[in-house]
Amino acid sequence: MDQVFAPWRIEWVERPEKNPDVGGCVFCELPERGNDRESRVVARSDHAYVLLNNYPYNPGHTMVIPDAHGGEYEALDDEALLDHARLKQRTIDAMDAAFDPDGYNVGLNLGGNAAGGSIDDHLHTHVVPRWAGDNNFMAVISETKVIVEALEESYDRLHDAFADQEGATVDSRDDAVRL
Repeated sequence: MDQVFAPWRIEWVERPEKNPDVGGCVFCELPERGNDRESRVVARSDHAYVLLNNYPYNPGHTMVIPDAHGGEYEALDDEALLDHARLKQRTIDAMDAAFDPDGYNVGLNLGGNAAGGSIDDHLHTHVVPRWAGDNNFMAVISETKVIVEALEESYDRLHDAFADQEGATVDSRDDAVRL
């Protein structure tokens, strides 16, 4: 097996429980920190929010996360379920405007580690923009993924695209767009 040197991942691997600076569920704590840009919260609706993934598969990789803590999809009430679904639609619209991808992978993480998720007690939906040819020789030959854009740039592009949506409000570039 080939090895890739990625020293920045050690923080994730060695974190006690979820994150060292978060006392409980990271998906419950991040939107409450007060600095959306630093926490990478891009947009919020009444019952969910959009979080830019810290370790993206592609530029713009986000997660749409219900506010309600829980790992069971069936536990979402109708209002939260509809809001989560609508926020996924708006996320795809924002990604279309910001990144103009050729397609998407959208997947709901349920069932914890068995589903491949590292956070098993708070359901979330990954929305990953895809482009024809985004798998280049690095992934094929050396099993290495190349991310072509910094997280800050992805955040700004996606934030602007959400802010341009009908009915959106935003106080500053450091605050999540309110939908």
